[in-house]
Amino acid sequence: MAEHVAPLVTEVAPGVLEIDTLLGGWTKATAGYLITGTAPLLIETGSQSSVETLTRALHGLGIGPDDLAGVAVTHIHLDHAGGVGDMARAFPKATVYVHELGARHLIDPSRLIDSASRVYGDLLDSLYGRLDPTDAARVVVLGDGDLVDVGGHRVRAINSPGHAKHHLAYLDEASGLLFAGDALGVQLPDGGVLRPATPPADFDFDLAIDSMRRFRELLPVGIALTHYGLIPETPEQLLDDAEERLRDWVGVAERAWSEGRDIAEALTERFAQQNETVDAEQRARIETLNGIHSNAAGLRRWIETRDRPPKAT
Repeated sequence: MAEHVAPLVTEVAPGVLEIDTLLGGWTKATAGYLITGTAPLLIETGSQSSVETLTRALHGLGIGPDDLAGVAVTHIHLDHAGGVGDMARAFPKATVYVHELGARHLIDPSRLIDSASRVYGDLLDSLYGRLDPTDAARVVVLGDGDLVDVGGHRVRAINSPGHAKHHLAYLDEASGLLFAGDALGVQLPDGGVLRPATPPADFDFDLAIDSMRRFRELLPVGIALTHYGLIPETPEQLLDDAEERLRDWVGVAERAWSEGRDIAEALTERFAQQNETVDAEQRARIETLNGIHSNAAGLRRWIETRDRPPKAT
């Protein structure tokens, strides 16, 4: 279990530390990023089940209860933000930053947890945990271009819907790193190729492509994913790959839909072989974090919503 494994901390750029939150005891599945300075900022808490690992890592870095100035999440899915309520209690001076559309769910997570329990079933408690409420006074909404001062430099919020309508990326202006959350997909070390992340309920292809193009305009020095890590490819290569793969997945889904075929079956036939050379444990991680059936459900809902006739006025 994660609590018996030492937290893994890696400097990925000057003043930027990657913390492996050891989701489910897995290494290199879900990352948080600490941007150091006189007002240090943590980007992503990971799930509630990872909070003990995360707090031990921060304490080991000399970040005490009164030292963490901010916690920012890219979006409110539980593998990214499930630990927010616990972290707010553990670090009482930290401000919590989130997209406007996600803020109410951090304050009152009951609807989010109810939805997650239907999606994850037993995995909700055995792998992810839940999400405790955060005091509304601690929550600050960030819009596109808003800045967070970490002491000596700033981190800029980038509105980046597509994967989720409440998705933000963060650009660290000092290091030039872009923390992209799930906007580009999931690529685990030794876990096969980059896979798009298109889950329900609000995946939107056009918005996802627009977000990728926004990222290009930012000219980041490097791109770090929550799942997982600073990607070795150049930002241009990664963005090219992300757009190409998303277009491929959407194309397969649209053809299956038009032919009356099951979208998940079509995606499996076309893309499952990309991970055939990956060992069974890594395949299990990929399917848990970003499974074909979940992505198929998001693609199906997007197609249905897009093709639905407009309501009569």
